[in-house]
Amino acid sequence: MLIKANTYAEVYASHQWRVPKKFNMGVDVCDKHAVATPDKTALIVATLDGDATHYSFAAMQTLSNKFANLLRAKGLERGDRFGILLSQSVEAAIAHIAAWKLGAVSIPLFTLFGEEALGFRLANSGARMVVTDEEHLAKVEAVRDDLPELELVLLVDTVSDGNGTIDLWSGLDAASGDFTVIDTTSEDPSFISYTSGTTGNPKGALHAHRTMLGHLPGVEFFHDFMPQPGDLMWTPADWAWIGGLMNCLMGSWHHGVTNLAYRARKFDPEEALYLMAKYEVRNTFMPPTALKLMRLVADVPSYGAVPRTVACAGEPMGAELLEWGREALSVTINEFYGQTECNLVVANCQEIMDVKPGSTGLPVPGHTVTVIDDDGNLLPAGEVGEIAVRHPDPVMFLEYWDNPEATTEKYRGEWLLMGDQGAKDEDGYIWFVGRGDDIITSAGYRIGPGEIEDCLTKHPAVTLAAAIGVPDQVRTERIKAFIVLRQGHNDNPELEKEIMDFVATRLSPHERPREIEFADQLPMTATGKVKRKDLRDAEIAKLAD
Repeated sequence: MLIKANTYAEVYASHQWRVPKKFNMGVDVCDKHAVATPDKTALIVATLDGDATHYSFAAMQTLSNKFANLLRAKGLERGDRFGILLSQSVEAAIAHIAAWKLGAVSIPLFTLFGEEALGFRLANSGARMVVTDEEHLAKVEAVRDDLPELELVLLVDTVSDGNGTIDLWSGLDAASGDFTVIDTTSEDPSFISYTSGTTGNPKGALHAHRTMLGHLPGVEFFHDFMPQPGDLMWTPADWAWIGGLMNCLMGSWHHGVTNLAYRARKFDPEEALYLMAKYEVRNTFMPPTALKLMRLVADVPSYGAVPRTVACAGEPMGAELLEWGREALSVTINEFYGQTECNLVVANCQEIMDVKPGSTGLPVPGHTVTVIDDDGNLLPAGEVGEIAVRHPDPVMFLEYWDNPEATTEKYRGEWLLMGDQGAKDEDGYIWFVGRGDDIITSAGYRIGPGEIEDCLTKHPAVTLAAAIGVPDQVRTERIKAFIVLRQGHNDNPELEKEIMDFVATRLSPHERPREIEFADQLPMTATGKVKRKDLRDAEIAKLAD
C-alpha cells in the first residue's frame, strides 16, 4: 500500500515494490478475504427491476472453487485460454477468479463485439472454452466452425442443447466447493486483454499475475488512498475492458472493498446517479463522456449521490468538467492515464497535489514515466515527444500474444513506448498531446481504425477505406469513414445505407462509422499507407470554417 503523507514527493519517495515469487490473483482478490472477513459483502448484483443479490467473500470463494472444479473436470488445464463473454455479473467475476486459481488464462470479451471481432479474439487466443449467456450464444455459434480449438460453451441462463454446450449453474451445483489452488508465480500469465492498433488485427496483451500488484498504487492514488471506511466501488465501464476489470473490480477487491455490479443496456446519467445514491457508492471510475452526459442532468445534488472519489480516464477531461465535478458532486475528479499494455502509470491525487486542468497528473508512485525523443533520449520540460515508462515494471504486460515482432517494437532500450505524444512541465506533470498511432477515442473507447477498415473493405463495392476520428463535443470524436469504390459502383444514398447495414452486423456499436464520405482516392505515403493525419486535418479545417 501507499504510505499516506502530506506531499506527493513524500508518498513517491516512500513507495517500495514487494512482489513475491509466488502469487495468485484469485487468492489475492477473493480467498484471503474469505478467511479474514468471510461474511463481508464482496459483490452486490443489482437488477433492472430494482432488486439486488448480495454475495459474501466466503460465497465467492465457494462459487469460484466450484467453477474451477467444473472447468478442470471438462478438461481445462494450466495455461489454457478461457473466454468470458459476459457483462457485469457474479458469473463474470467468478469466471476470472476460477481461471486464475486453475492456472488458466482468462480472456475478457465485450458483449457488444460483432461476430468478426469475437471470432478473431477466440481464434487468435486458441480459447478452449467460453462462458456466455443465451443473448450472445448466437454470435459464438456463428463463428464456431472457424474455431477448431473451442471445445465447450458454458451457458449461464439457458438450458443446454447438449451439442458442445453445458448449463453452468447445473455444473456448479454438482461440483465440489473445495479446491486446491494451483501454485502460480507472479510471472505466470493470468489474462489476455485485446487492444486495437491502427493497422491489422487487434493485439492480445498478455498479463502476469503480478499485474494485480502493479495496478495497486494507481488505484490507491486516484481514489485518495483507498481503502477508507465505507468505500464501495461501482463503474459503468464494462469489466471486459482493463479499466473496468483491473482499475475497479479487482483493484478494489485486493483491499476487500465491496463492488456493485449492474448490467445496464446503455449509460443513463440519471439512472447512474440513482444507483450511486441507493447503494451509497463512494468510489467510481467514469470516462469523460459519461460525466459530460451526467452534467446535462438538472440539479444533480438532489439525487443524493455522495461519492468520496471520482476517477476519470480514456480521453482528456478539461477544466470545465473538473469544475462541474466540484460543484455538482462535491469532489475534485482525479484524472489518470495508462493503456492496456501498461496501465495506471500517471494520475492525480487531489489530497496531496494540485490538480492542473488538462494534465493527466504526475507519475504514480512506483512508476518512472517521462517523455523521450525518437532515439530514446529524455526531453526537457515543454518539449513534445513520446510518453514512455521505464522497464521493468510490475504493471507491464508480458508480451503480445503470438506476436513477438509487435512486442519488440513496443520497447526502445529501457523504455516501454506508450504510443502517445506528450510533454512534461517544470513540475513533472504529464500533458497528453495526441495519439501517435491514429487510435480513435470515442465515448471513452479507444478504437483502432484497422478493424473498421478491414470490415468495410469486405463489402463487395469497397476497394479501399480509411477510418478517422472527427472532433465531437459529446463523444470527443465520432468515427468517419472514407471509401473508394470498386470500378462499376457509383456512390449514392442507397449504397451508403447498404454499407452502413453491412458493418452494423459485423462491428461493435462503438466501432461503427457515423458518417461515410466517398472519395476518388485517399492520401497515401510512398510505401502505400493511408495518411490518416491528412484526412483528420482536412476535417478539422472544415469544422473551423
